[in-house]
Amino acid sequence: MIYTLTPNPAIDMNVTAGDVQPNRVSRTRNAVYTPNGKGLNVSFTLQHYGVEAPILGFFGGFSGRYIIDGARAMGCEVHPVEVDGITRINTFVTCDAGEYKFPNAGCPVPREAQVRMLELVDTLPDLDCLVVSGSLSPQIEPTYYDELCDHVHARGGEIVLDMSHRHLAELVEKHPLLIKPNDEEVSAIFGVDVHDEKDILHALDLICERGCKNVLLTLGGEGAYFTDGEHVWHANAAKVKMYSSACAGDATLASFLSLWFFDRNDVEGALVRAMATGANVAASAGLGDFARVDELAQQIHVDLVA
Repeated sequence: MIYTLTPNPAIDMNVTAGDVQPNRVSRTRNAVYTPNGKGLNVSFTLQHYGVEAPILGFFGGFSGRYIIDGARAMGCEVHPVEVDGITRINTFVTCDAGEYKFPNAGCPVPREAQVRMLELVDTLPDLDCLVVSGSLSPQIEPTYYDELCDHVHARGGEIVLDMSHRHLAELVEKHPLLIKPNDEEVSAIFGVDVHDEKDILHALDLICERGCKNVLLTLGGEGAYFTDGEHVWHANAAKVKMYSSACAGDATLASFLSLWFFDRNDVEGALVRAMATGANVAASAGLGDFARVDELAQQIHVDLVA
């Protein structure tokens, strides 16, 4: 079974506004509130594709309870570790000038709660894979990722990492099953700027040489590359009108896993689903309803490039 862990969950508030000016009241409309966090989005998307993916996370206060209740109302099993404080609320404003993103730091997670999460991981039934996705809450050191990797591997499970912390450069030495960086993260974490396909192939080789088993590199409007350490595939991006990029990467990862995790030979099918799903979500508030995935899949082409 696939589980997800969101170290720093949130409520996402997506709103639309017209002309936003400083020091003036800017009325908003179309407010959409969703229980969120990168790992939660992975679970919600996996569930849409018929894959059960229970949720783990640190939750606090009224906002933490809102997320737990909302996830359970959507049919997802939740294993919360409760903390003092208030789970963060992030704000995303789409206006005439573009998209403004206001993520908060999150509530502190003390060491005692961190240990309880590790103990929970040790007792999860049928743990095949843990997807750890998103930033760390205050008081959690980057080495906590190492602890999670060790506990999952001690259970005989695999770990998938989707994070922007520089510590990922060391974590790949623990042989994660898959990581999903974007081009900016590859540059900041691994020191490789990816301007063209030659740069991309070099970056993918470097990451695999350091120990990562598989890499899904997302490039926004330029599509995505996937490598299993031997071959490299490229998928183009579908053309949509962007609403918000907030959840698109999470949905891309989850929809890829929904096929590839169970059939490692179906790279092409997984990439088509991933790119169509990510585009559908980018055109929606929050995750949206996935209603256009089949339509958008017709735009996706996958090529073996190396």
